[in-house]
Amino acid sequence: MVDCIRFAARGEGSECRAKTLDARQRRELALAGLAGTHSITDLARQHQVSRRFVSRQVGRAAQALDDVFVPAATASEKVLGWVAITPSWLRQFTLAMILCGHSSYRGVQEVADDLLGVSLSLGTIHNVVRQAAATARELNAQVDLANIHVGAHDEIFQHGCPVLAGVDVASTYCYLLSLETQRDAETWGFRLLELQDQGLTPRATIADGGRGLRAGQALAWPDVPCRGDVFHALREVGQVVTYLENRAWGAWTALEQQERRMQRAKRHGRGRCESQRLAAARVAATQAVRLADDVALLSQWLREDVLAVAGPTHATRQELFDWILAELESRQTACPHRLQPLVRLLRNQRDELLAFAVELDHSLAAVAAEFQLAPDVVRALLAVLEPATPQQWQAEAALRSRLGRRFPALRAAVADVACHVVRASSVIENLNSRLRQYFFLRRHLGPEYLELLQFFLNHRRFLRSEHPERTGRSPCELLTGTPHAHWLELLGYERSAQG
Repeated sequence: MVDCIRFAARGEGSECRAKTLDARQRRELALAGLAGTHSITDLARQHQVSRRFVSRQVGRAAQALDDVFVPAATASEKVLGWVAITPSWLRQFTLAMILCGHSSYRGVQEVADDLLGVSLSLGTIHNVVRQAAATARELNAQVDLANIHVGAHDEIFQHGCPVLAGVDVASTYCYLLSLETQRDAETWGFRLLELQDQGLTPRATIADGGRGLRAGQALAWPDVPCRGDVFHALREVGQVVTYLENRAWGAWTALEQQERRMQRAKRHGRGRCESQRLAAARVAATQAVRLADDVALLSQWLREDVLAVAGPTHATRQELFDWILAELESRQTACPHRLQPLVRLLRNQRDELLAFAVELDHSLAAVAAEFQLAPDVVRALLAVLEPATPQQWQAEAALRSRLGRRFPALRAAVADVACHVVRASSVIENLNSRLRQYFFLRRHLGPEYLELLQFFLNHRRFLRSEHPERTGRSPCELLTGTPHAHWLELLGYERSAQG
């Protein structure tokens, strides 16, 4: 096998006879040496080459014969192919280990030494990454972001420094990944204005309640609304419900303990001493259970009726939201340190959390006009898209009977509307979880590394996905609608084929 790790072959001189011999002549020279019909000296004199050159050709031929006539390998030892380990291949190997294998620099060193027998210095690995990052920066700047309609924004922290992130909800294309020293409005606004040069003009964004994030967008894009993230709001509500349930269980456990103390006191004739404590424990347990049940029920209504995709109109959702908020506010004195912050959060984010319902109303109205139906019929079909109860099955059957042949097409149109409703920034949370797998490998992040990481995440094709249209395609291909080469080829490498 040719040892391709050597970067330069030793020459024989520009006028050396050996350099003029083609492959056929070298093969005949090697076969004559193997046959032993002529000595090495005679062959060298006959072909006007050095004896060292003749010996080298004979050795190569002997090695090739040994490789061909080795004993038959077992199934587990079968050679699947050969790869030439060239300097370019080593650079590709380094990038693949870091980006695909989530390896550290020293991990690349160890694998290269253990499996390939190649020594790579940290400086060499760093230079490979730096060179690839320079190319990635240029490629990132060439992508047209005009097709992004709804973006998701968030912040992820690494060693106390924020990393500003932005992702297209539809294609999961990451258009912002910037390491900053702070996350104030000016920083966010400056980064968003930079993205306008690439054509980024979304009709809306979605984010949590970060003040700097929202203030920065208001400065850079005053006409672009920033919707509230339903996931974070419901998580806050769920945490309060869990706390109240645990507190109710604790109060009930304390009541049972007090009842046992009362029984022991009665046996010793001291029941009056424990009666007042028992009465107070009963009142506390009853109030704690009632509060936990009430808040849990209000949380269920908020999640399943107000903030769900299948629900009433935007105006009705506002009324229900205000009523739930009023009910929570009337109970906040029972647990002020938990309910007061929750009430304040929901009150401040009401319009942002319900912003998705405005667009949903417009989309359903458009479908109703297309099929010449009343909007209530289309909304009723939205509520039974995924039947889970006998009542829903009955409602779907009634709609199917009422609509007749129009039902399949209408159901497909309503399902398409439901799929494009954006209520939460789940896509940015998914990105953050993937970024963590890279961030934990290094304490300090550099802008070059983030630019390369952004390029890789955008141009690496999905191996699998819950959405069939994404499998085998990269976020960049989903965004632009244009296929591109492998991400290593985009960085200027020629992928080697197995021999």
